[in-house]
Amino acid sequence: MKTSRTTLFLLTLFFAFTSSIAHAQTKYQSIGGVKLVIEGTSNVHDWDMKSDKGYCSSLFDITNTGTLNGVSYINFMVPAESLKSEHSGMDKNTYKALNTGKYTNISFTAAAVTVKPTGAAGYVLTAKGKLTISGVTRDVVLTANGTMNADKSISYNGSYKLKMTDYNVEPPSIMLGAIKTGEFVTVKFDLLLRSI
Repeated sequence: MKTSRTTLFLLTLFFAFTSSIAHAQTKYQSIGGVKLVIEGTSNVHDWDMKSDKGYCSSLFDITNTGTLNGVSYINFMVPAESLKSEHSGMDKNTYKALNTGKYTNISFTAAAVTVKPTGAAGYVLTAKGKLTISGVTRDVVLTANGTMNADKSISYNGSYKLKMTDYNVEPPSIMLGAIKTGEFVTVKFDLLLRSI
């Protein structure tokens, strides 16, 4: 009986040790900013706002063969006033609608992320997390297409459609209300992350 307990204990230690070798939790962060585009509509023409000032950090589970096995968390943040359109009047009204004087950042955090391989180095990441805009937080599910690059950096991109009024944001207008934006926008993101 004592021998079998000792054997079981040694086997447990062995598997725990080999598992820790086979997988490494590695912290990654964005390099050169996160590219973010918000696309919307209006009664006159479509519009967009862009930023490359976002920041993202993640904890990836990577096997010793360089395979992305899992993601423990994702933290993303972009300064709201880094979003710019081609019209300063539109920017000003958007910042007012977002109440950027009080809520300076737009953020997303996720602790539940699934990874599904799609090819030699491709993955689909599905992140269940919390999106905060203008001080209002909602549960959302974001999906992104990811790639493990040859230099071990990780890139991924995706999009998410949301209704501005769900975040207590009144769709902005310009030219004294002559141009009114639609209440739905599509947020597109493009990230390049490297280990730190």
